[in-house]
Amino acid sequence: MITKRKRKPFIEENAIGQYIRMSPHKARRIIDQIRGRSYETALMILDFIPYRARHPILKLVYSAASNGNHNKDFDKTSLFISKAEVTEGTTIKRLKSRARGRSYLIKRPTCHITIVVETSDEYEFRPFWYQEEEPRRKKFIFF
Repeated sequence: MITKRKRKPFIEENAIGQYIRMSPHKARRIIDQIRGRSYETALMILDFIPYRARHPILKLVYSAASNGNHNKDFDKTSLFISKAEVTEGTTIKRLKSRARGRSYLIKRPTCHITIVVETSDEYEFRPFWYQEEEPRRKKFIFF
């Protein structure tokens, strides 16, 4: 069952890049590195990572932080990336001329990237699979 994610309008801001011409698999490889990190750590990772997919993601991280700073007066030092996802976009189809008057179809994938930053004064790194445990309840035995 798909559940809608509740937005936290006062402590988060986002940036969305649509129809970016790269494979979603290659973009996810970068996004998985920065998800859950602080804003400054994510910038350092993106500056030194050797993949072409880092450029549009770096622009989106800058944009999300600037949106938060401008719209809601967030301090950039207290931001962290709470949600980062890559979804598959439409496939651009092109024809390439081949021998004897034939043509082959070339598919160029696109993707949509969403970056959500949150502000937190008590920031601590938590991986995306981490969930806080609820306190265990005592079992009552009735005789």
